[in-house]
Amino acid sequence: MGLLFRWARFLARYRWVVIGLWLAILLVAAPLAKNVTHHLSSAGFENPSSQSAWVDTQLSHLHGGGGGTATLLIEHASTGQVRAWASASGLPGTRVYKLKAAQASVLIPPSGPSVVPAKIIAEESTFRHAAHNGGATVTVVSDAAVGQKVTQGARTTLAQSLPLALPVLLLLLLFVFGSVASAALPLLVAAVGAVLALGVLDLLENVMTLSSYLTDIVSFLALGVGVDYALFISMRFRSERDAQTDPDHAVAETMRHAGRSVLYSGIAVALALSALLLGGNSYWQGIAVGGAVAVASVLAATHTLLPALIRLFGRRLDWGRIRVPGTGRLWGAIGVLVEGHPVWAILLGIAILGVPAWFGRQLVIRTPANLAIELPVSDPLRQAVNKQQAVLGAGFNGPVVLALRLPASVTQAAYWADVARVTKKAMALPDVRGVASPVTLGVPVSALPSLLQHPSRMPPALHTGLQSFINPAYSAHMVVLYVTPKSGPDSTRTTALVKRFQQDLPHWVPSGSRTGVGGVTALLNGFNHLTARRLPLMMAAVAFVAFAILFIATGSLWQPLLGVAFDGLVALATAGLLVLTVQRGGLGLYALPPDSAITPLIFVLLFGLSMDYEVILLHRVQEHVGRVEVRTAAARGLQSTGAMITGAGMIMVVVFLALIKSPLEIMQTLAIGMTGAILLDTWVVRSLLVPGSIALLNRFAFWPWGSRRGEANGETD
Repeated sequence: MGLLFRWARFLARYRWVVIGLWLAILLVAAPLAKNVTHHLSSAGFENPSSQSAWVDTQLSHLHGGGGGTATLLIEHASTGQVRAWASASGLPGTRVYKLKAAQASVLIPPSGPSVVPAKIIAEESTFRHAAHNGGATVTVVSDAAVGQKVTQGARTTLAQSLPLALPVLLLLLLFVFGSVASAALPLLVAAVGAVLALGVLDLLENVMTLSSYLTDIVSFLALGVGVDYALFISMRFRSERDAQTDPDHAVAETMRHAGRSVLYSGIAVALALSALLLGGNSYWQGIAVGGAVAVASVLAATHTLLPALIRLFGRRLDWGRIRVPGTGRLWGAIGVLVEGHPVWAILLGIAILGVPAWFGRQLVIRTPANLAIELPVSDPLRQAVNKQQAVLGAGFNGPVVLALRLPASVTQAAYWADVARVTKKAMALPDVRGVASPVTLGVPVSALPSLLQHPSRMPPALHTGLQSFINPAYSAHMVVLYVTPKSGPDSTRTTALVKRFQQDLPHWVPSGSRTGVGGVTALLNGFNHLTARRLPLMMAAVAFVAFAILFIATGSLWQPLLGVAFDGLVALATAGLLVLTVQRGGLGLYALPPDSAITPLIFVLLFGLSMDYEVILLHRVQEHVGRVEVRTAAARGLQSTGAMITGAGMIMVVVFLALIKSPLEIMQTLAIGMTGAILLDTWVVRSLLVPGSIALLNRFAFWPWGSRRGEANGETD
């Protein structure tokens, strides 16, 4: 790795230039990073080739949402005030319901397929005006409002979780380094990498769909890997600084060894995240690109800014030195177990992983169609959706959308006969509560062709009502119907109803028609099926990346094979932890299947991040191979890296565990999954299984070429 050596000497020599360039980069990136959430989206879940994606396109050309009046959430006013405003406006005060949230009520008008009279529209406007003058906040209860609330929750996660994570991180780094200056440096470098990553995302969100969850994922991923990578490099520098008389040479040696391992690790994580590109839609593509940008930004900071800073500070990195207890006895004892009883070390590790892995078989991942259940139980909007379902029916907030492109046009009687037939057949299905259709607006079907030929004769209320179903300016052949199921959006009965429409709808229309079934249930069923279908492919790609990186890094075939197998076992154990907590409602969570929009990311990150610790441990063991017996080399490698690897793992745990403060259960799922995965990986796999397997395989552990690499590939703290 002569190139890294020469590069590091260059950085050390021109450290002020490097630091100045990074200050300029931050001046540009910081304003962009501040605005990164402005264009993030709660969309992107559709399968581009699915029926629901086509239906969604047709809906975008309509004006309205299926007819009927809006349910209104009113906050910051007593229920008595809201009822008084409703009665004074002509709306039924009996349709105002008090919610459990403080000073929150919901107004739920009667639902029906008929055209909304102008009188009711005027009454609703009067009510809103009165509520506004009374200091209340009025929100239309809709999928859009829930999506906006979820996006808002994602934005607040960072502000709520960072103050929890940073002090604990600083304490951990103080424990690892034993000095204030050394502890602050990794945090500084990680923060610089995170700002750069968010600035790049702000540019990318103008040209591609990026999820509203991405800010949290990128920020905490950059913080976690940034601190870890800076930790590995800084610890090596302190060792080289004490052994070298030339400070530039100490920096170069640091980057030749620690910098090389970090580079391998960063490439592994970035490539693992890139496997999410195989997810098949813009959501996963955005997560893949965002995650890779985070890791690339951190690598840029750790391989340019960090060498310049450690050369600048030199021995001043020891400023604020404190006494910390050592952990040599613990890792010495584990090393003795590994060296003397490798089989027992392996069996103990497998037993620890086997208990949660047993429950991993029960894992079911699914993104909920009723997005409101992602919000906290105490959230007024979630309570409003629940009350709306209780009053109007469980399926009211998840209508199934039927899109029809018919051979006849809206001005022909045959067109309306086809629409009436489909409406009647849909109404006849046992799981259908109602159908909103142009032919149920209270106007004779025979009159519609004539009215559409002469729009000036059409009553204004009818014109407004039809805008939810047809748009002749876009297509004179397209119509959209809204079916309200009897069951909720996430019910298996609603899923079965969607499948029945997908099968039967083409047979209800004349030849030459095109049909599609959409709506939130169909959309997210499609996303769940697409993710389930693509997940094995994504995991196979990640496993291949892990194998390739370990093979290149160690020159061994056995270590990559065992590494992938151990990571697979940790993944299954992590799945079991998710079953016992998220899926079954443990730890005070609302019992939900782990979200398919985040669970695959947990497994991908597990494989990627495990390479950090694997490469460092194996390189240290290889340092000793050839000078002592392989069993002894495994024990010494563990003794010298155990504290650093588990310390780095605990740092990563703190970063992700802080997400438990998020108001969104999807972020809490990420927190629990990553915490469990990292703890199992660092304390079980790297402490027992990997060194135990090396000791058991003995001279074949690094077959065929790894045992000859020796100290050139070593990594020291």
